[in-house]
Amino acid sequence: MIKVGINGYGTIGKRVADAVSCQDDMEVIGVVKTKPDFISKMATKRYKIYTTKTENIAEFKNKGLNVEGTIEDLLDGIDVVVDASPEGVGAKNKVMYEKHNVKAVFQGGEKHELTGISFNAQSNYRDALNKDYVRVVSCNTTGLCRTLKTIDDVAGIKKVNATIIRRATDPGDPKKGPINAIEPVLKIPSHHGIDVKTVLYDLDISTMAVKVPTTLMHLHAITVDMIDKKTDLDDIVRALDKARRIILINGSDGLTSTAEIMEYARDLGRRRGDLFEIAVWKDGMNIRDGVLYYYQAIHQESDVVPENIDAIRAIMGMEDAEKSMDLTDKSLGIMK
Repeated sequence: MIKVGINGYGTIGKRVADAVSCQDDMEVIGVVKTKPDFISKMATKRYKIYTTKTENIAEFKNKGLNVEGTIEDLLDGIDVVVDASPEGVGAKNKVMYEKHNVKAVFQGGEKHELTGISFNAQSNYRDALNKDYVRVVSCNTTGLCRTLKTIDDVAGIKKVNATIIRRATDPGDPKKGPINAIEPVLKIPSHHGIDVKTVLYDLDISTMAVKVPTTLMHLHAITVDMIDKKTDLDDIVRALDKARRIILINGSDGLTSTAEIMEYARDLGRRRGDLFEIAVWKDGMNIRDGVLYYYQAIHQESDVVPENIDAIRAIMGMEDAEKSMDLTDKSLGIMK
């Protein structure tokens, strides 16, 4: 059994903890919280709780919450830590992980240079084998890598242009915006395309981004100039339909917006209504003069969760990427 700790039990951390708990070859030894809030209370129903500093322990106990110790106590008893702490904090934590000789999986909020390996299971699993530290790329980058890798395998890609229409914040976060505005990212190209190239190394991609007042999902509008101009739409549809962690949806079925997609995800009966798959509109795809046009929707709270599980197996030495993804997908109920 791979012994796993989760440092940070927020949007991503709690989902990764639950996903680890579903694996036959892993177990959650504990999760780390900084303060005794309602999330900590919920966490104690499933996991042992650790905190970041010794002086925090009394605060937890005053709230009636048992704490096993500090994060350093947790690190002494695990093989891998999944760092789901706020953006930029993971880089500071790496020194502590090195001290305790613990492997670590970081999230996309950290810089690629922190680990030198940015990870997407379908794209570069083997590059992460037996590494001490890897970075699972962001939700947007994960979505782009999944579909673009599939398309590249079928038709080859000459050039990609994508516009990232970003949610303003996650549903449970009341502190961010915009609320009544559309906010363009004025740095062009945006960082998303640069991040994709940390996984799909030779891909020619440029991206722009816009932040909009919604919390549900991200939306991507993508154009792909294909190398094989003879590739027809049926070839692309078949490849995407077969690919892992991608689902084809149709506006004609009433799935015309991110709101309806999330309602569909809730009706699947998954914990928290998560959609691990990237949703691509089949009836929103077209090819003109060798250029593919398509839209995809990204559930930013959950699409990186299966990647974290596969990253754990990769750094622990499981060489068979397909086997790891099979185990992950089956345990999480991921479609096909």
